[in-house]
Amino acid sequence: MSTASVPVRPGAVLADLLPASRVRDAALVLGGAALMGLAAQLSVKVPGLVVPITGQTFAALLVGTALGARRGFLSLALYTLVGMAGVPWFAGGTAGAGGATFGYVLGMLLASTVVGALARRGADRSVPRTAGAMVLGSAIVYAVGVPYLALATGMSLTAAVAAGMTPFLIGDALKAALAMGLLPAAWRLLGRRG
Repeated sequence: MSTASVPVRPGAVLADLLPASRVRDAALVLGGAALMGLAAQLSVKVPGLVVPITGQTFAALLVGTALGARRGFLSLALYTLVGMAGVPWFAGGTAGAGGATFGYVLGMLLASTVVGALARRGADRSVPRTAGAMVLGSAIVYAVGVPYLALATGMSLTAAVAAGMTPFLIGDALKAALAMGLLPAAWRLLGRRG
């Protein structure tokens, strides 16, 4: 069994290990948007909460780290624009802009871009660095989503934090732990041939 490494240029993300072409980039952007649409359908409405539990945050952060900032941004922008245009692939099969949870979609767009930039600096190569990227990405989602929720519903910021962030922190920690295992493991597996 050989342990020769796959040649990886500095600043590469996982998607860069595929042969480069415009077709590849277009397929990755479309695939990232489709993954977001599918993850949004993994939606559980909890009584008493305005915001459903979905797989979107995990998907957005995974898309950003795997594709890099530019392709991650384009994937999330495509997901957002298509949903705004009426395709029912936001959480729970909804569409359009302006709903109470639309701020989370915008936050995921920004978070995907930031974690993609961090991945280009190696933030997805070790468990501690991946943890930092995931925590920062989640914080960005909440920094945009929670104030938007407060404005859209007329809640106080404190009430919006209680309804739109606090109940999701344990799930976000589990999603971050999954990413902390998957991303560095993918680099280790792809770093070997044989």
